[in-house]
Amino acid sequence: MRFSFVTLFPNIVEGYFSDSILKRAIDDKKISIDFHNPRDLTKDKHRRVDAPMIGGGAGMLMTPQPLMDTLAKIKEDSPKAHIVFLSPVAKPFRQNDAKRLAKKEHLVFVSGRYEGIDERVIEEHADELFSIGDFILTGGELASMVVCDAVARNVEGVLGNSVSLEVESFESYLLEAPSFTKPVNYENNEVVSEFLKGNHSKITDLKRGLALCKTKFFRPDLYKKGIADEK
Repeated sequence: MRFSFVTLFPNIVEGYFSDSILKRAIDDKKISIDFHNPRDLTKDKHRRVDAPMIGGGAGMLMTPQPLMDTLAKIKEDSPKAHIVFLSPVAKPFRQNDAKRLAKKEHLVFVSGRYEGIDERVIEEHADELFSIGDFILTGGELASMVVCDAVARNVEGVLGNSVSLEVESFESYLLEAPSFTKPVNYENNEVVSEFLKGNHSKITDLKRGLALCKTKFFRPDLYKKGIADEK
């Protein structure tokens, strides 16, 4: 699967893929990463890619031409490119979106800077818009990496053990149950004894109970929805 990043600062993104699971996925050709800098296509003699907002307002906005030309070139070279913009004024990104997008051939992430992107670019080229939360970042690169990571780990072959995907948070309405490793007793804090007895049926029941407690405490919205769906 191919991931493209449209960003003024490719160095911010590139380092994230130089280690661990995603680097192995690149080396094994499960995924590929490339970058497109709108500044390379700007027609401004000073290579500017931003301008003041029409109608006033604080800060600068990314101008249409460099982004329009960059995205048009990507689409010309890759007709199946699915273009995603990251914005705080978009629908929340969810695990189901990550699983769905993992079936695409080519995802393009557009990262805004300054006060955002001229809306005409979004209207012309966006296939989807996502927000990763109700907060504001300095730029869209972090949000793009978050979405890319969530999608990439759902691509077949990226994770060494695909079974691990089945027990994670958000695969049902429950958050994932607490997990433990050795030592069994660490500074007088012991692992729940039932985990040590090898009765997998009881362990499953215990984990579900712990997951229910965790979900009810941290995400009462998910808990209420899940309980209602079960009735």
